[in-house]
Amino acid sequence: MSQSHAPQTSWIARHKVLTGSGALLALVALTACTGGDADGAKPKDPQKPAASGQASSSSSSSSSSSSEGKKAVAIRGNGTFQVGSDVKPGTYRTTGNKTGCYWERAKDASGDTDSIVANDNVEGTSYVTVTASDKLFKSTGCKDWEAVDPKAAGGSPKAEIPGNGGMFKVGTDIAPGTYKSAGPAKGDLGCYWERAKDAEHQVESINANDNPTGPAVVTVSAEDGYFKTVGCADWKKS
Repeated sequence: MSQSHAPQTSWIARHKVLTGSGALLALVALTACTGGDADGAKPKDPQKPAASGQASSSSSSSSSSSSEGKKAVAIRGNGTFQVGSDVKPGTYRTTGNKTGCYWERAKDASGDTDSIVANDNVEGTSYVTVTASDKLFKSTGCKDWEAVDPKAAGGSPKAEIPGNGGMFKVGTDIAPGTYKSAGPAKGDLGCYWERAKDAEHQVESINANDNPTGPAVVTVSAEDGYFKTVGCADWKKS
């Protein structure tokens, strides 16, 4: 039996622009990213998670290949997992995703919209922090997730950022500094960027964000945890 994604209300809440007065302005239509109706209807043709997505924590510790070589798989890309038994609290990363990757943190197993703590639709890379208070973590249509240490330094920070690359860790994936973009990518529905202090994907996680309609400039601070970019032309450090 096929399974449906829950309505993406938490995604809409995060992808709004924060103004100086703290008001939230609407960003994008829900249908552009979820395939569902703006009134919260579930998509008619949801992707059925693969049987391997129901693997326990023992099978989730196997390895998979990536462009970076072998890496330990902490969470399979398809499945619903109980936090504490199947999945440990911590920060995880998935890379190389095309359209159709969806993840969700939930406070219970009811499947109700109100149970969603945070969620997102991913292209490219995503980070997410699963907390001890979460009950379930759901991943559908994503590449496998690896565990990462959010406090670990290192890596080879780059001075160019793919405009539709998703989420990048500041100081590891990208270098702090001022970046410029031509704005919305040609033919794309819109450009969105976000500076975030953590990977919990709450409104409170956002340090700043915007929906530029033309050329854009943003300074990514060394104090930022992550930088997210969706639907934009590539960013270059100036």
